[in-house]
Amino acid sequence: MSDIVQELKKEILEFDDKIKSQKVGEIVEVADGIARIFGLSQAKSGELLKIKTKSGSVSAMVLSLEEGIIGAVILGDYIGISSGDEVESTGEIAKVPAGKNLIGRVIDTLGNPIDGKGAIKAEKMMEIEKVAPGVIERESVRKPLQTGIKAIDSIIPIGRGQRELIIGDRGTGKTAIAVDTIINQKNIDAKSRPICIYVSIGQKKSKIAKLVSILDEAGAMDYSIVVCATASDPAPLRAGQGCFDYF
Repeated sequence: MSDIVQELKKEILEFDDKIKSQKVGEIVEVADGIARIFGLSQAKSGELLKIKTKSGSVSAMVLSLEEGIIGAVILGDYIGISSGDEVESTGEIAKVPAGKNLIGRVIDTLGNPIDGKGAIKAEKMMEIEKVAPGVIERESVRKPLQTGIKAIDSIIPIGRGQRELIIGDRGTGKTAIAVDTIINQKNIDAKSRPICIYVSIGQKKSKIAKLVSILDEAGAMDYSIVVCATASDPAPLRAGQGCFDYF
C-alpha cells in the first residue's frame, strides 16, 4: 500500500501542467521519395520535418511552398509512408555535423557514421542549404594542388580552392585520378596538408568499401572524409548521381 502512495506522490510532484502547442500536418500524397503535406502552411523552406509511421519516424526536408500544400523530400525509406500519416514541424533548418572529428570517418549524406566506429561528436552543426561566401570573402588561389600525375600537373595545373571537373563515361578512370590525388597529399607536411573529402553517389557498397580500404592502406584516411550515398539508398539521397567526380 505504501508503495502505491509513494508512486502517486511522485506522479503528482512531476505533473507538468504547462500547455504545449505543436504544429502538425498530414500526408496527402507520397511518390518517388517526395511527399505532399497539408496543414503546415507556416513551414519554412529547408525546414526539417518528422513523419510518424507505424514502424517509427522518418525525416523529411521542405523543398517547395505552395498555397495550402507543401512539398518535402523524404530523407530515408519512404516505402512505409502512406496518405494520412502525421507530420510534425520541428522548427529547425536541416543541418549536418561539421568539425575535425569527421576526419578519417565514412558518413552518409546526412552526416551519420556508417563505418562501424561509433558516434561522431561534432564540433558544430551547419545548415544544408546556405549561401556560399562571395569571391571577395574567399582566400585567393595561391598554392598549387599536386595530383602526382605529371601530365595533369604540367598541362592543367590546379590550385587549392579551385574547382576542377573530371568528366567521362563509366570505367574511364575518373575515380582513379581522384584517389591518386588524395593519396599524393600524404607527401605534404601535416600542418599545410589539405583535408580531402571524397563524395561517392550511386556506387555499390562493395566498391566504396574497396576505396576506403585503399585509402586506409595508403595512410590517406588520416586526412580524408568519405561521404557516400550508395546505390541501395533512397532516391532523394542520390539526387546528384552522374558520371563525374569533384576534388
